[in-house]
Amino acid sequence: MRRPLLLLAAGLIMAGSMAPEIASAQQRRQGEQQQQEQDAAKKKKRDSEWSDVQAPLPQLRNAGPCPYVKVLYDAGRYVEFKDGREASGSVAYTGEIQGISAGCQYKDDEPIKVTMEVLFDLGRGPQAESSTKNYRYWVAVTKRNDAVIAKEYFDLPVTFAAGQDRLYAREKIGQVTIPRATQTTSGANFEILVGFDVTPEMAAFNRDGKRFRLNAGTAVAGNTNETK
Repeated sequence: MRRPLLLLAAGLIMAGSMAPEIASAQQRRQGEQQQQEQDAAKKKKRDSEWSDVQAPLPQLRNAGPCPYVKVLYDAGRYVEFKDGREASGSVAYTGEIQGISAGCQYKDDEPIKVTMEVLFDLGRGPQAESSTKNYRYWVAVTKRNDAVIAKEYFDLPVTFAAGQDRLYAREKIGQVTIPRATQTTSGANFEILVGFDVTPEMAAFNRDGKRFRLNAGTAVAGNTNETK
């Protein structure tokens, strides 16, 4: 009976020594699952943040679908740091493209005409040296998932009121005209992208998913500026 008892004791010791390893493995699996869930939640939030709102124009019945209109993720936010230091206390000016409304019209062999309205959320941080700021952004027409056909830059000058660190600006882009090769060329063959004129460092900051509050100073109710 001694040998079986020894084997049983050894089995109990082995089981006892394996318990921490099993618990550690379970914790790792749980950690991996939580990380996957967090990554999925971040992706869903990001997709939601940069989703596009499209409002069709009622004037004409189109021959086909409108071009895709969206914000380029790497240029969808503008965060300017003093001396290039990435910290909330070093923020000078910020901006974010909150959404786009767009509609198009075309028929027969006419060019595609797109009307757009872009909503900007703009902020002034603790390192801002002026109450005025000129934001620069661009609109580009591309073949879908391909080369840029045309790109145009626009200036968006804003003035922050005394004590104000955040405001909204609405830009109306009257008409983007896209010629079509043939009558059967659909608007779905094209994309219209919108983004801030950002530095490579700003683009990398956006690409990494880093964020700071737009109103890096004391929160004050924002106003809406409408420009055409």
